[in-house]
Amino acid sequence: MQTQDQKGTNWVAVITMMFIYGMISFVTNLAAPMGNVWKYQPGIEGSNMLGMMGNMMNFLAYLFMGIPAGKMLTKCGYKKTAMIGIATGFVGVLIQFLSGKVPGTAESMVGPFCVYLLGAFVCGFSVCMLNMVVNPMLNLLGGGGNRGNQLNLIGTTFNSVCGTATPVLVGALIGEVSKATKVADVNLVMYIALAVFAAAFVVLSFIPIANPDEGTTSENVPVLSPLRFRHCLLGVIAIFMYVGIEIGIPGTMNLWLSAQDGPLVKAGVQNAATIAGMVAGTYWFLMLIGRSVGAFIGGKISSRILMSVTTFVAMLLIVVGVFIPDTSTTSMPVFTGKAFVMAKVPVTALLFALCGLCTSIMWPSTFNLATEKLGKYTAAASGLFMVMVVGGGVLPLVQNFIADKAGFMVAYIVPILALAYMFLYSAFFSKPPKDIDELVK
Repeated sequence: MQTQDQKGTNWVAVITMMFIYGMISFVTNLAAPMGNVWKYQPGIEGSNMLGMMGNMMNFLAYLFMGIPAGKMLTKCGYKKTAMIGIATGFVGVLIQFLSGKVPGTAESMVGPFCVYLLGAFVCGFSVCMLNMVVNPMLNLLGGGGNRGNQLNLIGTTFNSVCGTATPVLVGALIGEVSKATKVADVNLVMYIALAVFAAAFVVLSFIPIANPDEGTTSENVPVLSPLRFRHCLLGVIAIFMYVGIEIGIPGTMNLWLSAQDGPLVKAGVQNAATIAGMVAGTYWFLMLIGRSVGAFIGGKISSRILMSVTTFVAMLLIVVGVFIPDTSTTSMPVFTGKAFVMAKVPVTALLFALCGLCTSIMWPSTFNLATEKLGKYTAAASGLFMVMVVGGGVLPLVQNFIADKAGFMVAYIVPILALAYMFLYSAFFSKPPKDIDELVK
Protein backbone atom coordinates (compact mmCIF):
# COMPACT_ATOMS: atom_id res chain seq x y z
CA MET A 1 0.00 0.00 0.00
CA GLN A 2 1.37 3.42 -0.97
CA THR A 3 1.85 6.12 1.63
CA GLN A 4 0.52 9.60 1.14
CA ASP A 5 4.04 10.84 0.37
CA GLN A 6 4.44 8.21 -2.35
CA LYS A 7 1.19 9.23 -3.95
CA GLY A 8 1.84 12.95 -3.56
CA THR A 9 -0.11 15.40 -1.45
CA ASN A 10 -3.87 15.37 -2.07
CA TRP A 11 -4.29 19.13 -2.10
CA VAL A 12 -8.06 19.02 -2.65
CA ALA A 13 -8.42 17.01 0.53
CA VAL A 14 -5.96 19.27 2.38
CA ILE A 15 -7.86 22.42 1.39
CA THR A 16 -11.14 20.76 2.40
CA MET A 17 -9.71 19.94 5.82
CA MET A 18 -8.48 23.54 6.15
CA PHE A 19 -12.01 24.82 5.53
CA ILE A 20 -13.36 22.38 8.10
CA TYR A 21 -10.70 23.56 10.56
CA GLY A 22 -11.87 27.11 9.94
CA MET A 23 -15.53 26.20 10.28
CA ILE A 24 -14.87 24.70 13.72
CA SER A 25 -13.81 28.14 14.92
CA PHE A 26 -16.40 29.99 12.81
CA VAL A 27 -19.35 28.03 14.22
CA THR A 28 -18.00 28.09 17.79
CA ASN A 29 -17.37 31.84 17.78
CA LEU A 30 -20.75 32.54 16.19
CA ALA A 31 -22.53 31.77 19.48
CA ALA A 32 -21.38 34.85 21.44
CA PRO A 33 -22.29 37.60 18.91
CA MET A 34 -25.53 35.77 18.05
CA GLY A 35 -26.33 35.69 21.76
CA ASN A 36 -25.80 39.44 21.79
CA VAL A 37 -28.65 39.74 19.27
CA TRP A 38 -30.92 37.28 21.06
CA LYS A 39 -30.56 38.89 24.48
CA TYR A 40 -32.44 41.99 23.29
CA GLN A 41 -35.38 40.03 21.88
CA PRO A 42 -38.74 40.34 23.70
CA GLY A 43 -39.11 37.91 26.59
CA ILE A 44 -35.37 37.53 27.14
CA GLU A 45 -35.16 40.97 28.75
CA GLY A 46 -31.52 41.82 28.14
CA SER A 47 -30.12 38.96 30.25
CA ASN A 48 -26.39 38.47 29.67
CA MET A 49 -26.63 34.93 31.02
CA LEU A 50 -29.31 34.04 28.47
CA GLY A 51 -27.21 35.76 25.82
CA MET A 52 -24.49 33.18 26.51
CA MET A 53 -26.86 30.19 26.48
CA GLY A 54 -26.13 29.46 22.81
CA ASN A 55 -22.46 29.27 23.67
CA MET A 56 -23.33 27.02 26.62
CA MET A 57 -25.35 24.64 24.43
CA ASN A 58 -22.56 24.51 21.86
CA PHE A 59 -20.01 23.41 24.45
CA LEU A 60 -22.42 21.26 26.44
CA ALA A 61 -22.47 18.90 23.46
CA TYR A 62 -18.83 18.02 24.15
CA LEU A 63 -19.84 16.57 27.51
CA PHE A 64 -22.12 14.08 25.77
CA MET A 65 -20.16 13.57 22.56
CA GLY A 66 -16.48 13.65 23.58
CA ILE A 67 -16.05 9.93 24.30
CA PRO A 68 -18.70 8.64 21.80
CA ALA A 69 -16.95 10.63 19.05
CA GLY A 70 -13.76 8.70 19.77
CA LYS A 71 -15.66 5.42 19.57
CA MET A 72 -17.30 6.52 16.31
CA LEU A 73 -13.86 7.27 14.94
CA THR A 74 -12.75 3.71 15.69
CA LYS A 75 -15.89 2.12 14.25
CA CYS A 76 -16.63 4.30 11.21
CA GLY A 77 -13.19 5.58 10.23
CA TYR A 78 -11.96 9.12 9.76
CA LYS A 79 -13.59 10.02 6.46
CA LYS A 80 -17.04 8.73 7.40
CA THR A 81 -16.88 10.39 10.81
CA ALA A 82 -15.88 13.67 9.15
CA MET A 83 -18.81 13.45 6.73
CA ILE A 84 -21.22 12.70 9.57
CA GLY A 85 -19.80 15.70 11.45
CA ILE A 86 -20.16 17.98 8.42
CA ALA A 87 -23.75 16.84 7.80
CA THR A 88 -24.57 17.38 11.48
CA GLY A 89 -23.06 20.86 11.31
CA PHE A 90 -25.20 21.72 8.28
CA VAL A 91 -28.31 20.63 10.17
CA GLY A 92 -27.30 22.63 13.25
CA VAL A 93 -26.70 25.84 11.29
CA LEU A 94 -29.96 25.27 9.38
CA ILE A 95 -31.87 25.01 12.66
CA GLN A 96 -30.28 28.26 13.85
CA PHE A 97 -31.22 29.90 10.56
CA LEU A 98 -34.82 28.66 10.89
CA SER A 99 -35.02 30.05 14.43
CA GLY A 100 -35.19 33.49 12.81
CA LYS A 101 -38.17 32.31 10.77
CA VAL A 102 -40.16 30.81 13.63
CA PRO A 103 -42.99 33.21 14.50
CA GLY A 104 -42.76 34.85 17.90
CA THR A 105 -44.87 37.56 19.45
CA ALA A 106 -44.31 41.19 20.33
CA GLU A 107 -44.20 40.13 23.98
CA SER A 108 -41.98 37.04 23.69
CA MET A 109 -39.43 35.42 21.38
CA VAL A 110 -38.72 32.57 23.79
CA GLY A 111 -40.05 29.96 21.36
CA PRO A 112 -37.70 30.91 18.49
CA PHE A 113 -34.89 31.30 21.06
CA CYS A 114 -35.35 27.67 22.14
CA VAL A 115 -35.10 26.61 18.48
CA TYR A 116 -31.84 28.55 18.22
CA LEU A 117 -30.49 26.78 21.33
CA LEU A 118 -31.32 23.42 19.77
CA GLY A 119 -29.36 24.41 16.67
CA ALA A 120 -26.40 25.49 18.80
CA PHE A 121 -26.48 22.13 20.61
CA VAL A 122 -26.52 20.21 17.32
CA CYS A 123 -23.61 22.34 16.06
CA GLY A 124 -21.74 21.37 19.20
CA PHE A 125 -22.03 17.68 18.25
CA SER A 126 -20.66 18.54 14.83
CA VAL A 127 -17.71 20.54 16.10
CA CYS A 128 -16.80 17.82 18.59
CA MET A 129 -16.72 15.16 15.85
CA LEU A 130 -14.73 17.37 13.49
CA ASN A 131 -12.22 18.21 16.21
CA MET A 132 -11.57 14.49 16.66
CA VAL A 133 -10.98 14.04 12.93
CA VAL A 134 -9.16 17.04 11.48
CA ASN A 135 -5.78 16.76 13.24
CA PRO A 136 -5.04 13.10 12.35
CA MET A 137 -6.46 13.54 8.83
CA LEU A 138 -4.14 16.46 8.09
CA ASN A 139 -1.27 14.48 9.56
CA LEU A 140 -2.14 11.56 7.24
CA LEU A 141 -2.53 13.81 4.19
CA GLY A 142 0.88 15.31 4.91
CA GLY A 143 2.48 11.89 5.17
CA GLY A 144 3.13 12.20 8.90
CA GLY A 145 6.28 13.59 10.52
CA ASN A 146 7.25 17.23 10.10
CA ARG A 147 5.11 17.64 6.97
CA GLY A 148 1.99 16.42 8.74
CA ASN A 149 2.72 18.69 11.71
CA GLN A 150 3.22 21.63 9.33
CA LEU A 151 -0.23 21.11 7.79
CA ASN A 152 -1.75 21.03 11.28
CA LEU A 153 -0.04 24.30 12.15
CA ILE A 154 -1.42 25.86 8.97
CA GLY A 155 -4.85 24.50 9.89
CA THR A 156 -4.59 26.07 13.34
CA THR A 157 -3.73 29.39 11.70
CA PHE A 158 -6.79 29.20 9.43
CA ASN A 159 -8.84 28.28 12.51
CA SER A 160 -7.69 31.54 14.16
CA VAL A 161 -8.41 33.57 11.01
CA CYS A 162 -12.03 32.37 10.96
CA GLY A 163 -12.31 32.90 14.70
CA THR A 164 -11.20 36.49 14.13
CA ALA A 165 -13.63 37.04 11.26
CA THR A 166 -16.80 35.80 13.00
CA PRO A 167 -17.41 38.58 15.58
CA VAL A 168 -16.15 41.18 13.09
CA LEU A 169 -18.59 40.01 10.41
CA VAL A 170 -21.58 39.76 12.76
CA GLY A 171 -20.79 43.16 14.27
CA ALA A 172 -20.54 44.75 10.82
CA LEU A 173 -23.91 43.26 9.81
CA ILE A 174 -25.88 44.40 12.85
CA GLY A 175 -24.19 47.75 13.62
CA GLU A 176 -25.82 48.78 16.91
CA VAL A 177 -27.66 46.11 18.88
CA SER A 178 -31.04 47.13 20.27
CA LYS A 179 -34.55 45.75 20.69
CA ALA A 180 -35.13 46.63 17.04
CA THR A 181 -32.34 44.28 15.89
CA LYS A 182 -33.68 41.11 14.26
CA VAL A 183 -32.05 37.70 14.10
CA ALA A 184 -32.61 37.80 10.34
CA ASP A 185 -30.07 40.65 10.18
CA VAL A 186 -27.27 38.07 10.39
CA ASN A 187 -28.69 35.66 7.81
CA LEU A 188 -25.70 36.28 5.53
CA VAL A 189 -23.45 34.60 8.10
CA MET A 190 -25.76 31.59 8.16
CA TYR A 191 -25.77 31.39 4.35
CA ILE A 192 -21.95 31.36 4.34
CA ALA A 193 -21.82 28.61 6.98
CA LEU A 194 -24.40 26.47 5.16
CA ALA A 195 -22.60 26.87 1.83
CA VAL A 196 -19.22 25.86 3.25
CA PHE A 197 -20.62 22.84 5.06
CA ALA A 198 -22.46 21.72 1.93
CA ALA A 199 -19.42 22.22 -0.30
CA ALA A 200 -17.12 20.41 2.15
CA PHE A 201 -19.49 17.42 2.28
CA VAL A 202 -19.71 17.14 -1.51
CA VAL A 203 -15.97 17.50 -2.06
CA LEU A 204 -15.02 15.09 0.73
CA SER A 205 -17.41 12.43 -0.57
CA PHE A 206 -15.30 12.16 -3.76
CA ILE A 207 -11.91 12.06 -2.03
CA PRO A 208 -10.44 8.65 -1.14
CA ILE A 209 -8.83 8.92 2.30
CA ALA A 210 -7.46 5.95 4.20
CA ASN A 211 -7.44 5.73 7.98
CA PRO A 212 -4.19 6.43 9.82
CA ASP A 213 -2.52 3.34 11.17
CA GLU A 214 -1.65 5.15 14.37
CA GLY A 215 -3.94 5.06 17.35
CA THR A 216 -4.85 1.39 17.03
CA THR A 217 -3.89 -0.71 20.00
CA SER A 218 -4.56 -4.18 21.25
CA GLU A 219 -4.67 -2.92 24.82
CA ASN A 220 -8.06 -2.10 26.25
CA VAL A 221 -7.37 1.03 28.30
CA PRO A 222 -10.32 2.11 30.51
CA VAL A 223 -11.60 5.60 29.72
CA LEU A 224 -10.96 7.02 33.20
CA SER A 225 -7.66 5.25 33.81
CA PRO A 226 -5.43 8.31 33.08
CA LEU A 227 -7.00 10.07 36.07
CA ARG A 228 -5.02 7.85 38.43
CA PHE A 229 -2.06 10.14 37.66
CA ARG A 230 -2.30 13.43 39.56
CA HIS A 231 -0.68 15.57 36.86
CA CYS A 232 -3.24 14.26 34.34
CA LEU A 233 -6.24 14.66 36.65
CA LEU A 234 -5.33 18.25 37.49
CA GLY A 235 -4.49 18.88 33.82
CA VAL A 236 -7.93 17.71 32.70
CA ILE A 237 -9.44 20.22 35.16
CA ALA A 238 -7.06 22.86 33.77
CA ILE A 239 -8.42 22.29 30.26
CA PHE A 240 -11.94 22.88 31.61
CA MET A 241 -10.68 26.17 33.05
CA TYR A 242 -8.74 27.13 29.93
CA VAL A 243 -11.61 26.83 27.44
CA GLY A 244 -13.83 28.84 29.79
CA ILE A 245 -11.15 31.55 29.94
CA GLU A 246 -10.61 31.59 26.18
CA ILE A 247 -14.32 32.00 25.43
CA GLY A 248 -15.32 34.06 28.47
CA ILE A 249 -12.86 36.93 28.08
CA PRO A 250 -13.84 38.06 24.54
CA GLY A 251 -17.47 36.88 24.72
CA THR A 252 -18.27 38.87 27.85
CA MET A 253 -16.22 41.82 26.57
CA ASN A 254 -18.36 41.87 23.42
CA LEU A 255 -21.55 41.98 25.51
CA TRP A 256 -20.10 44.70 27.77
CA LEU A 257 -18.95 46.98 24.96
CA SER A 258 -22.15 46.66 22.91
CA ALA A 259 -24.60 46.96 25.82
CA GLN A 260 -27.09 49.80 25.77
CA ASP A 261 -25.69 51.00 29.10
CA GLY A 262 -22.13 50.09 28.13
CA PRO A 263 -19.14 52.44 27.79
CA LEU A 264 -19.36 52.88 24.01
CA VAL A 265 -23.05 53.81 23.92
CA LYS A 266 -22.63 56.13 26.93
CA ALA A 267 -19.76 57.83 25.12
CA GLY A 268 -21.99 58.40 22.10
CA VAL A 269 -20.10 56.00 19.83
CA GLN A 270 -22.03 55.04 16.71
CA ASN A 271 -22.34 51.36 15.79
CA ALA A 272 -21.24 50.11 19.20
CA ALA A 273 -21.82 46.47 18.23
CA THR A 274 -19.55 46.87 15.22
CA ILE A 275 -16.72 48.27 17.36
CA ALA A 276 -17.35 45.61 20.01
CA GLY A 277 -17.16 42.88 17.38
CA MET A 278 -13.90 44.32 16.04
CA VAL A 279 -12.36 44.43 19.52
CA ALA A 280 -13.41 40.82 20.14
CA GLY A 281 -12.06 39.93 16.71
CA THR A 282 -8.77 41.58 17.63
CA TYR A 283 -8.54 39.26 20.64
CA TRP A 284 -8.79 36.28 18.29
CA PHE A 285 -6.33 37.89 15.88
CA LEU A 286 -3.83 38.25 18.73
CA MET A 287 -4.38 34.56 19.45
CA LEU A 288 -3.28 33.92 15.87
CA ILE A 289 -0.14 36.00 16.45
CA GLY A 290 0.50 34.22 19.74
CA ARG A 291 0.19 30.79 18.14
CA SER A 292 2.65 31.78 15.44
CA VAL A 293 5.16 33.01 18.00
CA GLY A 294 4.48 30.00 20.22
CA ALA A 295 5.25 27.62 17.37
CA PHE A 296 8.61 29.36 16.96
CA ILE A 297 9.66 29.42 20.62
CA GLY A 298 7.91 26.25 21.77
CA GLY A 299 10.96 24.11 21.05
CA LYS A 300 13.18 26.36 23.17
CA ILE A 301 11.00 27.07 26.22
CA SER A 302 9.29 24.35 28.26
CA SER A 303 5.49 24.15 28.38
CA ARG A 304 5.71 24.54 32.16
CA ILE A 305 7.52 27.90 31.98
CA LEU A 306 5.49 29.11 29.01
CA MET A 307 2.17 28.46 30.72
CA SER A 308 3.26 29.78 34.12
CA VAL A 309 4.33 33.08 32.56
CA THR A 310 1.29 33.54 30.29
CA THR A 311 -1.28 32.69 32.97
CA PHE A 312 0.34 35.16 35.37
CA VAL A 313 0.46 37.92 32.72
CA ALA A 314 -3.17 37.29 31.73
CA MET A 315 -4.23 37.54 35.39
CA LEU A 316 -2.35 40.82 35.69
CA LEU A 317 -3.96 42.26 32.54
CA ILE A 318 -7.47 41.41 33.74
CA VAL A 319 -6.95 42.63 37.32
CA VAL A 320 -5.58 45.96 36.09
CA GLY A 321 -8.37 46.24 33.50
CA VAL A 322 -11.10 45.62 36.07
CA PHE A 323 -9.95 48.51 38.26
CA ILE A 324 -9.52 51.08 35.47
CA PRO A 325 -12.66 53.27 35.04
CA ASP A 326 -14.42 52.72 31.72
CA THR A 327 -14.20 56.48 31.15
CA SER A 328 -10.44 56.07 30.65
CA THR A 329 -10.10 55.56 26.91
CA THR A 330 -7.40 54.99 24.37
CA SER A 331 -7.11 54.69 20.61
CA MET A 332 -6.81 51.01 19.83
CA PRO A 333 -6.04 49.36 16.51
CA VAL A 334 -8.96 47.04 15.82
CA PHE A 335 -9.00 44.43 13.09
CA THR A 336 -11.83 44.89 10.59
CA GLY A 337 -11.17 41.71 8.63
CA LYS A 338 -9.22 43.60 5.96
CA ALA A 339 -6.98 45.97 7.87
CA PHE A 340 -6.44 47.70 11.19
CA VAL A 341 -8.24 50.95 11.96
CA MET A 342 -8.01 53.15 15.06
CA ALA A 343 -11.01 53.16 17.36
CA LYS A 344 -11.56 54.93 20.69
CA VAL A 345 -12.26 52.26 23.32
CA PRO A 346 -11.88 51.90 27.10
CA VAL A 347 -8.34 51.03 28.21
CA THR A 348 -9.89 47.97 29.86
CA ALA A 349 -10.94 46.63 26.45
CA LEU A 350 -7.38 46.93 25.18
CA LEU A 351 -6.02 45.01 28.17
CA PHE A 352 -8.65 42.27 27.81
CA ALA A 353 -7.90 41.94 24.08
CA LEU A 354 -4.18 41.54 24.85
CA CYS A 355 -5.07 38.41 26.82
CA GLY A 356 -5.40 36.71 23.43
CA LEU A 357 -1.61 36.64 23.20
CA CYS A 358 -1.52 34.70 26.48
CA THR A 359 -4.38 32.25 25.89
CA SER A 360 -3.02 31.31 22.46
CA ILE A 361 -0.46 28.83 23.83
CA MET A 362 -2.44 27.41 26.75
CA TRP A 363 -4.19 24.48 25.05
CA PRO A 364 -1.07 22.75 23.68
CA SER A 365 0.91 23.58 26.82
CA THR A 366 -1.75 22.09 29.10
CA PHE A 367 -2.08 19.03 26.88
CA ASN A 368 1.68 18.48 26.92
CA LEU A 369 1.91 18.80 30.70
CA ALA A 370 -1.11 16.61 31.41
CA THR A 371 -0.06 13.78 29.06
CA GLU A 372 3.66 13.83 29.84
CA LYS A 373 4.98 10.25 30.04
CA LEU A 374 1.46 8.74 29.97
CA GLY A 375 2.38 6.26 27.26
CA LYS A 376 -0.54 3.94 26.49
CA TYR A 377 -2.91 6.17 28.49
CA THR A 378 -2.43 9.18 26.18
CA ALA A 379 -5.32 8.34 23.83
CA ALA A 380 -7.76 7.92 26.73
CA ALA A 381 -6.55 11.23 28.19
CA SER A 382 -7.23 12.91 24.83
CA GLY A 383 -10.85 11.73 24.99
CA LEU A 384 -11.22 13.19 28.48
CA PHE A 385 -9.81 16.46 27.20
CA MET A 386 -12.56 16.64 24.59
CA VAL A 387 -15.20 16.06 27.28
CA MET A 388 -13.82 18.87 29.43
CA VAL A 389 -14.12 21.37 26.57
CA VAL A 390 -17.58 21.83 28.11
CA GLY A 391 -15.86 24.41 30.32
CA GLY A 392 -16.17 26.80 27.38
CA GLY A 393 -19.92 26.78 28.01
CA VAL A 394 -20.08 26.55 31.79
CA LEU A 395 -17.63 29.25 32.89
CA PRO A 396 -18.87 32.01 30.50
CA LEU A 397 -22.43 31.22 31.62
CA VAL A 398 -21.42 31.64 35.28
CA GLN A 399 -19.48 34.77 34.35
CA ASN A 400 -22.50 36.38 32.72
CA PHE A 401 -24.83 35.30 35.52
CA ILE A 402 -22.56 37.32 37.82
CA ALA A 403 -22.57 40.16 35.25
CA ASP A 404 -26.38 40.31 35.46
CA LYS A 405 -26.30 40.44 39.26
CA ALA A 406 -23.21 42.51 40.04
CA GLY A 407 -21.87 44.02 36.81
CA PHE A 408 -19.45 43.05 34.06
CA MET A 409 -16.23 43.94 35.87
CA VAL A 410 -17.14 41.90 38.95
CA ALA A 411 -17.88 38.98 36.62
CA TYR A 412 -14.25 38.88 35.50
CA ILE A 413 -13.46 37.25 38.85
CA VAL A 414 -14.33 33.99 37.04
CA PRO A 415 -11.44 34.05 34.51
CA ILE A 416 -9.12 35.47 37.19
CA LEU A 417 -9.76 32.49 39.49
CA ALA A 418 -9.51 30.07 36.56
CA LEU A 419 -6.17 31.58 35.53
CA ALA A 420 -4.96 31.35 39.14
CA TYR A 421 -5.70 27.62 39.10
CA MET A 422 -3.84 27.17 35.82
CA PHE A 423 -0.86 29.11 37.15
CA LEU A 424 -0.67 26.94 40.27
CA TYR A 425 -1.06 23.78 38.17
CA SER A 426 1.68 24.67 35.70
CA ALA A 427 4.11 26.05 38.28
CA PHE A 428 3.72 23.50 41.07
CA PHE A 429 1.49 20.51 40.30
CA SER A 430 2.15 19.49 36.68
CA LYS A 431 5.17 17.24 37.15
CA PRO A 432 4.53 13.51 36.66
CA PRO A 433 5.43 11.16 39.52
CA LYS A 434 9.02 9.96 39.62
CA ASP A 435 8.00 6.32 39.18
CA ILE A 436 5.63 6.95 36.25
CA ASP A 437 7.71 4.87 33.84
CA GLU A 438 6.95 1.83 35.97
CA LEU A 439 3.30 2.74 36.48
CA VAL A 440 2.46 3.03 32.77
CA LYS A 441 3.88 -0.39 31.82
